[in-house]
Parts: sequence; C-alpha cells; structure tokens
Amino acid sequence: MDVKNIFVVGAGQMGSGIAQVAAQAGFEVLLHDVEEKIVVGAKEKIRKQLERVKEKGRLTAEELEAILGRIRPALDLSAGKGADVVIEAVFEKEEIKKEALKKLDGICPPKTVFASNTSSISITRLATVTKRPDKVVGMHFFNPAPVMKLIEIVRGYLTSEETIGIARSIAAAMGKETILAKDYPGFLSTRIGMPLINEGILALYQGLGSVEDIDKANRLGLNHPMGPLELADLVGLDTILNVLEILYEGHGEQKYFPCPLLRQMVDAGHLGRKSGRGFYDYSGKEKKPAL
Repeated sequence: MDVKNIFVVGAGQMGSGIAQVAAQAGFEVLLHDVEEKIVVGAKEKIRKQLERVKEKGRLTAEELEAILGRIRPALDLSAGKGADVVIEAVFEKEEIKKEALKKLDGICPPKTVFASNTSSISITRLATVTKRPDKVVGMHFFNPAPVMKLIEIVRGYLTSEETIGIARSIAAAMGKETILAKDYPGFLSTRIGMPLINEGILALYQGLGSVEDIDKANRLGLNHPMGPLELADLVGLDTILNVLEILYEGHGEQKYFPCPLLRQMVDAGHLGRKSGRGFYDYSGKEKKPAL
C-alpha cells in the first residue's frame, strides 16, 4: 500500500507528537480529538516545538509552515473515511481503545490499517472489535515522539505480514528504528522499563534516597537520559499506574505491583508534568522536587 494519509486519533501528549512526526515525514495528517480546543492546543504545541528546531538551524520558515499545513484538525471520527492508516493514541485503557477502533471499523474502508500506540494492551484483543484483525498492529511510539528514535511494532495473533511491512515502512519514512515484539503484556520495552520506574518510586516510598538522588543514580550511574521519577512525571503517573496494573494482571509478578505511593499521588491528582506537580513541582520557571 502507498500510504499518503494518516488519521491520528487522540491529540494528547503522544498523539500530537505522532502527528508532528508524520507531517515531518511528508504524510497528510488528520488530527482528531473530542474537543476543538484540544486539537488547537496540540497544533500550537507542535508549532512551538518546530520553532525550536528552526532556531537551531535545522528547519527553514517555509518548511515549518509546510509541515503545519499538512496537519488538519478533525473533530469527528467520520473524517477517517479517507485514511490509509489510522494511528490510535487515546488513553491507555482497553475499553476506550476498543470503543474508538470499533467506531472506526464502521467508518474506514477495508484497506485501512489500524495501528495502536498502546504500550501494554493486547493487540489481539483490540483487533477483536474490528472486522479486519489482520490489519491491526501495534505501533508503540516513545515519548517525546519527535525525539525518540524507536518504534516498537507489535504483531497480534492475526496480524498479517503485509500489515507488519506497512508499519515498518511508515516508521522508516519517519526516520525511526523498529523492533518487532510478540503480543504479550508489556511487549518488550514496557515490561523491561516499568519495573525500573516502580523500583524508583518504591525507593522513595521507603526513604532510601531523595527524589533528586534517585534520578541522579540512573542518569549518572546507569547513563540513562532521565531518572525513573522524571520519566514517570513525563509519561503521566496515571498512565504509569494503568500500565503497571495491566502488567501485574498479565504476569502476576510482584515487581509489577504498583507502589502505594504511586496510587496515592494519582488519587491526589498529582500526575506529573500535565498537572503541574508529581515527583517534581513544575509551577515555577525551573522544576524542583515536590517530595
């Protein structure tokens, strides 16, 4: 299939990043969310990110406007009727994703490939709500999508080789590297990364070190670009909690049992960067430890 049009469903942190990457790769992009202000905000965020790239001399003003011109808002899922590929990036809850895919299955032509940005939910189960399970695939982008070089492609039980090839070709056009994972809770990257984040939170909960020292141990001692608490704030603590619950249910192993502190913070509405407070306080010009 010659992919030209990509319908990104969900204009949040991941969806907006995916839309930017797709438009930069030359694809025509429709960006959907339930409220116009969300899509408008996402496009403004994309503009600011591209402006920073332009300031570094890696993008001209004309190229910037051309990229933005390839991203159009879509407030109704019916806009997906002309899409070659749908990339679903709604909230990391199985029922929410299934609802979106079921609706899209009745809108999009049979040729349309459905790719889910899930980091943990079964592609095989998501595909069951469609009449095209062979055309449903996982395309797990990493945050922030414009910066991170990897896309984890996940093969569902009925995903065809042709669909895997289409996902790989889209990733290549975006300048990304790919890995191929089987459909098992957490796939490859999430089942490896989530215990690290959970351990970082547990170390803080047990009083073994400060927020800054726990993150510094990973940045400088393990050469990770971010510490586990910084990363949790970036991803969103509610998302981290949801994913850990999925992994714990799927694997039954204690290392995936969410730390009580994480659950308390989510209950309190301290979700990380998106709420202004998590393990760090983002209300000032510079972040500072909040715990």
